[in-house]
This record gives sequence, structure tokens and C-alpha cells, in this order.
Amino acid sequence: MASRLVLVIGDLFIPDRAAFKKLLTPGKIGQVLCLGNLTDKETYEFLRELAPDLQIVKGNFDVDAPNLALSKVVTHGSLRIGFTHGHSIIPPGDADSLLISARHMDVDVLLWGGTHRFEAYELEGKFFVNPGSATGALSTGWLPDGEEPTPSFCLMDVQGDVLVLYVYQLKTDANGVENVGVEKVSFRKSSNQAAS
Repeated sequence: MASRLVLVIGDLFIPDRAAFKKLLTPGKIGQVLCLGNLTDKETYEFLRELAPDLQIVKGNFDVDAPNLALSKVVTHGSLRIGFTHGHSIIPPGDADSLLISARHMDVDVLLWGGTHRFEAYELEGKFFVNPGSATGALSTGWLPDGEEPTPSFCLMDVQGDVLVLYVYQLKTDANGVENVGVEKVSFRKSSNQAAS
């Protein structure tokens, strides 16, 4: 089974701070899952050029897009992947609330945004990913005092029941030099989930 790269991106807000644009090349990505808060047409057009399949959910600042769904589900391999901005998760970012949403959407993987901070973890056989903010947009109440947001996005490579997540983060060293770091996280759907 051939895989295709899926870009997971969200909470863009400040398009001129999109430090990752040079890394994202049209023709290499098969689908874009945008977790909301595009906030401008130029960013929409950029994402549309990246992949033939652009899926977007509504963020809390997407006021000019009243018809966007709050959540969606796509299937890759044997994995059902749900995605939402996250502003409808109460309490925000809460692991139990996210698990309830994943169960309600009947998904193996739940992608959510809103916190502007990358997270990835497994809970009760499901995989949860927040790609953070691609532009490092500030957020109130989500980051510990003194912590600056780290611009980030994720690429997913799904083959069958395995998802390999590549996390791209723009880090600044002690000398103020910016470098893109890439980390790899894997998730395999358990065999008893695959049978159900």
C-alpha cells in the first residue's frame, strides 16, 4: 500500500512569520489537514497549492468562514483520523475530554489545535496530536510563564495501521540562531482495535 504525506498544521494567525514555507513544496504532500485559524486568504491559497486535497476545520478566529465544520474525519490506511481546532474541547486540551471526543468521533487518531503548543501521546489505544502553531503565534493561558511559543507543524506518513509523525519545530539556540529540528514519533493501531 502506497503512503502519502499528510501535512497537519494550524493556528497560523501571522502569515508573514511562516518560517516553514521553504520546507513545504507543492507536489510532495498529498493532503493538508488544517486545524483552523487561517485568518487570511493568502495562507489559504498557499495551503491549496501545497496539496490537491485541503481539509479545513473552523478555528475560533475564522470569523469570515461561517460554513466550516468544527470537526472532520478522514481515513488513511486502516486509521480513522479525526481533527478539530480544539476550542470546542472543554476543558481545553484536557486528556479526558480529548479521549471523549475521539470516542465520539470513532477515531484512532485525534488531531487538535488551539493551544499553540506541540503535543503527541497515546491514551487508551488512541493517538493524540497537537501540531502547535506554525507561526509561533502567542497564546494566552496555554504556555507556562516565561515560555515562548515554538513554531511547529507535523507531517504524517500512514501505511496500513502505522502512522509515523514527523514533528518540525523552529528552535532558537542561546546565541539567537534559528534551526529547524525534526523529531519522529510512531503509532501503531493495536490488533484488537484493527479487528473491531
